[in-house]
Amino acid sequence: MINILLVEDDETLGFVVEDNLLQEGYCVTRKKDGKLGWEAFNQSSFDICLLDVMLPEMDGFTLAEKIRSAGNLMPIIFLTAKSLPEDRIRGFKLGGDDYLTKPFSMEELILRIEAILRRMDVKATASPLGISLGSYQLDLKNQRLTYGATCIDLTAREMGLLKMLAERPNEIIPREEILSRLWGKNDYFLGRSLDVFISRLRKYLNKDENLRLVSVHGVGFRLEV
Repeated sequence: MINILLVEDDETLGFVVEDNLLQEGYCVTRKKDGKLGWEAFNQSSFDICLLDVMLPEMDGFTLAEKIRSAGNLMPIIFLTAKSLPEDRIRGFKLGGDDYLTKPFSMEELILRIEAILRRMDVKATASPLGISLGSYQLDLKNQRLTYGATCIDLTAREMGLLKMLAERPNEIIPREEILSRLWGKNDYFLGRSLDVFISRLRKYLNKDENLRLVSVHGVGFRLEV
């Protein structure tokens, strides 16, 4: 069973989200502030985390940062009324995998959770063990990128994006396709977030001069191998 950590201080919204997720067959642990959420994280194992951003005691961004600093790579979806581009970008830079602005429909939340779980192979679907990228090795099972003795732990979003590019080397993949497949929709704000992830992957791959992650202006991206 998929175990979800939900940290939401709005009692009504928290109840509605928890109730709907339980009806979908998920196991849910709900906490009302960031401090309690952090304690729950340290006491149990979770497959995915839903974090409100504006939480008492400890805000959602800080909680996400602590989770990532602890070395945990479980997917994180931010639930928030903050819709400014800089807030979205900050969330993704902290290792968030998705960003859902309130008010949202439960159907959309559930679809986004299901999409992330499919990409993360949490439901134990079959997948190749790895992909070679020049001098790098992309470990799909452990969600890592290795270069010699160097090992980089990837977030779910980084993994999904790099896997998509690696599976279609030297081919331009349209921005719209990437956004639709990895984020579930295509809009300006998510496009800005995609650019952040592309820049991050370029830094990861910069040790091999035979690899280039190219931006094709107005079209998309190509991983040249």
